[in-house]
Amino acid sequence: MSNAPASDAPKRDRRQVTTLRVLRTERVTPHMIRVVAGGPGLRDFEGNDHTDAYVKVLFPLEGVDYPSPLDMQAVRRDFPRDQWPAVRTYTVRYHDPVAQELAIDFVHHGDVGVAGPWAATVQPGTEFSLLGPGGAYAPQPESDWHLLLGDAAALPAISAAVEHLPAGAVAKVVVEVDGPDEEQKIDSPGSVDLQWVHRSAGGSLVDVVRAMEFPTGEPQAFVHGEASMVKELRRHLLDERGVTKDRLSISGYWRRGLTEDGFREVKAAESGA
Repeated sequence: MSNAPASDAPKRDRRQVTTLRVLRTERVTPHMIRVVAGGPGLRDFEGNDHTDAYVKVLFPLEGVDYPSPLDMQAVRRDFPRDQWPAVRTYTVRYHDPVAQELAIDFVHHGDVGVAGPWAATVQPGTEFSLLGPGGAYAPQPESDWHLLLGDAAALPAISAAVEHLPAGAVAKVVVEVDGPDEEQKIDSPGSVDLQWVHRSAGGSLVDVVRAMEFPTGEPQAFVHGEASMVKELRRHLLDERGVTKDRLSISGYWRRGLTEDGFREVKAAESGA
Protein backbone atom coordinates (compact mmCIF):
# COMPACT_ATOMS: atom_id res chain seq x y z
CA MET A 1 0.00 0.00 0.00
CA SER A 2 1.37 3.38 -0.95
CA ASN A 3 1.58 6.07 1.69
CA ALA A 4 2.23 8.82 -0.85
CA PRO A 5 0.31 12.05 -0.32
CA ALA A 6 -2.24 13.32 -2.76
CA SER A 7 -0.74 14.90 -5.87
CA ASP A 8 -1.75 18.41 -4.78
CA ALA A 9 -0.19 18.04 -1.33
CA PRO A 10 3.19 19.66 -0.69
CA LYS A 11 6.12 17.28 -1.03
CA ARG A 12 8.30 16.80 2.03
CA ASP A 13 11.98 17.55 1.54
CA ARG A 14 13.80 14.20 1.74
CA ARG A 15 16.73 16.01 3.39
CA GLN A 16 14.47 16.92 6.30
CA VAL A 17 15.16 15.04 9.51
CA THR A 18 12.48 12.75 10.94
CA THR A 19 12.63 12.25 14.71
CA LEU A 20 11.07 9.06 16.08
CA ARG A 21 10.61 7.55 19.51
CA VAL A 22 11.56 3.95 20.30
CA LEU A 23 8.45 1.94 21.22
CA ARG A 24 10.10 -1.43 21.82
CA THR A 25 12.95 -3.68 20.71
CA GLU A 26 12.73 -7.34 19.68
CA ARG A 27 15.51 -9.94 19.48
CA VAL A 28 14.54 -11.54 16.14
CA THR A 29 17.56 -13.89 16.14
CA PRO A 30 20.70 -13.99 18.31
CA HIS A 31 22.35 -11.42 16.02
CA MET A 32 19.35 -9.47 14.67
CA ILE A 33 17.60 -6.81 16.74
CA ARG A 34 14.42 -5.09 15.59
CA VAL A 35 13.82 -1.54 16.77
CA VAL A 36 10.17 -0.54 16.46
CA ALA A 37 9.61 3.21 16.55
CA GLY A 38 6.74 5.66 16.39
CA GLY A 39 5.76 8.92 17.99
CA PRO A 40 4.44 12.18 16.53
CA GLY A 41 7.31 12.46 14.05
CA LEU A 42 6.17 9.35 12.18
CA ARG A 43 3.06 11.18 10.95
CA ASP A 44 5.30 13.20 8.63
CA PHE A 45 7.22 10.16 7.35
CA GLU A 46 6.33 9.50 3.72
CA GLY A 47 6.72 5.87 2.78
CA ASN A 48 7.27 4.73 -0.79
CA ASP A 49 6.48 1.70 -2.93
CA HIS A 50 10.01 0.25 -2.78
CA THR A 51 10.57 -2.94 -0.80
CA ASP A 52 14.20 -1.88 -0.37
CA ALA A 53 13.18 1.47 1.13
CA TYR A 54 16.11 2.69 3.20
CA VAL A 55 16.77 5.42 5.73
CA LYS A 56 19.95 7.00 7.03
CA VAL A 57 19.97 6.80 10.80
CA LEU A 58 21.84 9.65 12.49
CA PHE A 59 23.98 9.03 15.57
CA PRO A 60 25.08 12.31 17.21
CA LEU A 61 28.63 12.43 18.56
CA GLU A 62 29.11 12.80 22.29
CA GLY A 63 30.14 16.26 23.41
CA VAL A 64 28.85 18.07 20.31
CA ASP A 65 26.03 20.59 20.84
CA TYR A 66 23.75 20.19 17.81
CA PRO A 67 20.83 22.45 16.92
CA SER A 68 17.48 21.30 18.29
CA PRO A 69 15.56 20.05 16.44
CA LEU A 70 18.40 18.43 14.52
CA ASP A 71 18.93 20.16 11.17
CA MET A 72 21.48 18.35 9.01
CA GLN A 73 21.67 21.15 6.46
CA ALA A 74 22.68 23.51 9.25
CA VAL A 75 25.10 20.95 10.68
CA ARG A 76 26.83 20.49 7.32
CA ARG A 77 27.02 24.24 6.87
CA ASP A 78 28.14 25.27 10.36
CA PHE A 79 30.05 22.33 11.84
CA PRO A 80 33.43 20.85 10.86
CA ARG A 81 33.16 17.48 9.11
CA ASP A 82 34.56 15.55 12.05
CA GLN A 83 31.67 16.78 14.22
CA TRP A 84 28.85 15.60 11.96
CA PRO A 85 26.70 12.76 13.31
CA ALA A 86 27.68 9.26 12.26
CA VAL A 87 25.36 8.03 9.50
CA ARG A 88 24.34 4.40 9.04
CA THR A 89 22.06 3.19 6.25
CA TYR A 90 19.31 0.68 7.03
CA THR A 91 16.37 -0.83 5.20
CA VAL A 92 12.91 -0.15 6.61
CA ARG A 93 11.71 -3.63 7.60
CA TYR A 94 8.14 -2.39 7.66
CA HIS A 95 6.17 0.84 7.89
CA ASP A 96 2.63 0.56 9.22
CA PRO A 97 0.91 3.95 8.91
CA VAL A 98 -2.24 2.63 10.60
CA ALA A 99 -0.49 1.35 13.71
CA GLN A 100 1.98 4.26 13.39
CA GLU A 101 5.01 2.00 13.60
CA LEU A 102 8.26 1.81 11.67
CA ALA A 103 10.67 -1.08 12.19
CA ILE A 104 14.38 -1.33 11.42
CA ASP A 105 16.42 -4.53 11.84
CA PHE A 106 20.00 -4.14 13.07
CA VAL A 107 22.70 -6.80 12.79
CA HIS A 108 24.44 -7.00 16.17
CA HIS A 109 27.86 -8.54 16.78
CA GLY A 110 28.83 -7.41 20.27
CA ASP A 111 30.34 -4.00 20.88
CA VAL A 112 31.65 -3.58 17.33
CA GLY A 113 30.37 -0.60 15.37
CA VAL A 114 27.91 2.17 16.13
CA ALA A 115 24.40 1.05 15.23
CA GLY A 116 24.43 -2.54 16.53
CA PRO A 117 25.48 -1.65 20.08
CA TRP A 118 22.95 1.20 20.08
CA ALA A 119 20.12 -1.15 19.08
CA ALA A 120 21.16 -3.62 21.78
CA THR A 121 20.96 -1.06 24.58
CA VAL A 122 18.40 1.53 23.47
CA GLN A 123 15.39 1.87 25.77
CA PRO A 124 11.73 2.60 24.95
CA GLY A 125 11.11 6.34 24.95
CA THR A 126 14.50 7.18 23.46
CA GLU A 127 14.32 9.52 20.47
CA PHE A 128 16.48 9.15 17.38
CA SER A 129 16.63 10.81 13.99
CA LEU A 130 16.84 9.68 10.40
CA LEU A 131 16.76 10.90 6.81
CA GLY A 132 14.79 9.38 3.93
CA PRO A 133 13.43 7.11 2.76
CA GLY A 134 15.07 6.27 -0.54
CA GLY A 135 14.78 3.07 -2.52
CA ALA A 136 14.86 1.67 -6.04
CA TYR A 137 13.42 -1.87 -6.14
CA ALA A 138 10.11 -3.68 -5.82
CA PRO A 139 8.97 -6.99 -7.37
CA GLN A 140 7.36 -6.43 -10.75
CA PRO A 141 4.18 -8.48 -11.23
CA GLU A 142 4.89 -9.04 -14.93
CA SER A 143 8.23 -10.78 -14.30
CA ASP A 144 8.45 -14.46 -15.26
CA TRP A 145 10.06 -15.21 -11.90
CA HIS A 146 12.06 -13.53 -9.15
CA LEU A 147 15.60 -14.13 -7.88
CA LEU A 148 16.60 -12.67 -4.50
CA LEU A 149 20.12 -13.16 -3.16
CA GLY A 150 21.89 -11.64 -0.17
CA ASP A 151 23.32 -11.93 3.31
CA ALA A 152 22.12 -10.81 6.75
CA ALA A 153 22.53 -7.13 5.83
CA ALA A 154 20.16 -7.61 2.87
CA LEU A 155 17.71 -9.87 4.72
CA PRO A 156 15.31 -7.07 5.76
CA ALA A 157 14.94 -5.93 2.14
CA ILE A 158 14.66 -9.50 0.87
CA SER A 159 12.04 -10.31 3.52
CA ALA A 160 9.99 -7.24 2.60
CA ALA A 161 10.17 -8.17 -1.09
CA VAL A 162 9.13 -11.78 -0.47
CA GLU A 163 6.18 -10.62 1.63
CA HIS A 164 5.06 -8.29 -1.18
CA LEU A 165 5.32 -10.75 -4.06
CA PRO A 166 2.15 -11.02 -6.13
CA ALA A 167 0.00 -14.06 -5.34
CA GLY A 168 1.40 -17.12 -7.07
CA ALA A 169 4.60 -15.40 -8.22
CA VAL A 170 7.56 -17.77 -8.52
CA ALA A 171 10.69 -16.83 -6.56
CA LYS A 172 14.02 -18.44 -5.74
CA VAL A 173 15.63 -16.94 -2.64
CA VAL A 174 19.07 -17.67 -1.19
CA VAL A 175 20.26 -15.97 2.00
CA GLU A 176 23.67 -16.42 3.60
CA VAL A 177 23.75 -16.14 7.42
CA ASP A 178 26.10 -17.17 10.22
CA GLY A 179 24.24 -20.35 11.13
CA PRO A 180 20.86 -22.08 11.58
CA ASP A 181 19.85 -19.89 14.54
CA GLU A 182 19.98 -16.81 12.27
CA GLU A 183 17.25 -18.11 9.96
CA GLN A 184 13.92 -16.25 9.99
CA LYS A 185 10.40 -17.25 9.03
CA ILE A 186 9.24 -15.29 5.97
CA ASP A 187 5.63 -15.53 4.80
CA SER A 188 4.65 -14.82 1.21
CA PRO A 189 1.63 -15.02 -1.12
CA GLY A 190 4.08 -16.22 -3.77
CA SER A 191 5.52 -19.64 -4.52
CA VAL A 192 8.92 -19.25 -2.84
CA ASP A 193 11.87 -21.63 -2.83
CA LEU A 194 13.92 -20.32 0.12
CA GLN A 195 17.38 -21.70 0.83
CA TRP A 196 19.59 -20.73 3.76
CA VAL A 197 23.38 -20.91 3.47
CA HIS A 198 25.37 -21.19 6.71
CA ARG A 199 28.84 -19.65 6.86
CA SER A 200 29.56 -21.60 10.07
CA ALA A 201 29.35 -24.79 8.01
CA GLY A 202 31.51 -23.41 5.20
CA GLY A 203 28.57 -22.55 2.98
CA SER A 204 28.90 -20.09 0.12
CA LEU A 205 26.00 -18.23 -1.45
CA VAL A 206 27.97 -17.81 -4.68
CA ASP A 207 28.55 -21.57 -4.94
CA VAL A 208 24.86 -22.28 -4.33
CA VAL A 209 23.80 -19.88 -7.07
CA ARG A 210 26.32 -21.28 -9.54
CA ALA A 211 24.86 -24.76 -9.01
CA MET A 212 21.24 -23.58 -9.08
CA GLU A 213 18.83 -24.65 -11.81
CA PHE A 214 16.99 -21.56 -13.00
CA PRO A 215 13.30 -21.69 -13.96
CA THR A 216 12.41 -20.90 -17.56
CA GLY A 217 11.76 -17.30 -18.51
CA GLU A 218 13.45 -14.04 -17.62
CA PRO A 219 13.97 -13.25 -13.93
CA GLN A 220 13.88 -9.98 -12.07
CA ALA A 221 16.85 -10.16 -9.72
CA PHE A 222 17.70 -8.45 -6.44
CA VAL A 223 21.30 -9.05 -5.32
CA HIS A 224 22.65 -7.16 -2.31
CA GLY A 225 25.15 -7.77 0.47
CA GLU A 226 28.90 -7.91 1.04
CA ALA A 227 30.70 -6.21 -1.85
CA SER A 228 33.05 -9.00 -2.96
CA MET A 229 30.20 -11.53 -2.94
CA VAL A 230 28.01 -9.17 -4.94
CA LYS A 231 30.79 -8.61 -7.47
CA GLU A 232 31.07 -12.35 -8.12
CA LEU A 233 27.31 -12.75 -8.44
CA ARG A 234 27.07 -9.79 -10.82
CA ARG A 235 29.62 -11.36 -13.15
CA HIS A 236 27.92 -14.75 -12.96
CA LEU A 237 24.40 -13.46 -13.61
CA LEU A 238 25.32 -11.10 -16.43
CA ASP A 239 27.96 -13.16 -18.21
CA GLU A 240 26.95 -16.75 -17.54
CA ARG A 241 23.20 -16.60 -16.94
CA GLY A 242 22.27 -13.88 -19.42
CA VAL A 243 20.35 -11.72 -16.95
CA THR A 244 20.03 -8.26 -18.50
CA LYS A 245 21.13 -5.19 -16.56
CA ASP A 246 17.67 -3.63 -16.66
CA ARG A 247 16.33 -6.67 -14.76
CA LEU A 248 19.00 -6.56 -12.08
CA SER A 249 19.02 -4.55 -8.85
CA ILE A 250 22.51 -5.08 -7.45
CA SER A 251 24.63 -3.31 -4.86
CA GLY A 252 27.32 -3.98 -2.28
CA TYR A 253 25.94 -2.86 1.09
CA TRP A 254 29.24 -3.31 2.93
CA ARG A 255 32.77 -4.61 2.57
CA ARG A 256 34.44 -6.99 4.99
CA GLY A 257 36.90 -5.18 7.25
CA LEU A 258 35.51 -1.68 6.61
CA THR A 259 33.05 0.51 8.48
CA GLU A 260 30.26 2.12 6.47
CA ASP A 261 32.25 5.38 6.46
CA GLY A 262 35.32 3.60 5.13
CA PHE A 263 33.33 1.68 2.54
CA ARG A 264 31.69 4.91 1.37
CA GLU A 265 35.12 6.48 0.89
CA VAL A 266 36.38 3.47 -1.06
CA LYS A 267 33.33 3.45 -3.32
CA ALA A 268 33.71 7.17 -3.98
CA ALA A 269 37.37 6.68 -4.86
CA GLU A 270 36.59 3.73 -7.15
CA SER A 271 33.82 5.57 -8.96
CA GLY A 272 36.13 8.52 -9.54
CA ALA A 273 38.99 6.39 -10.79
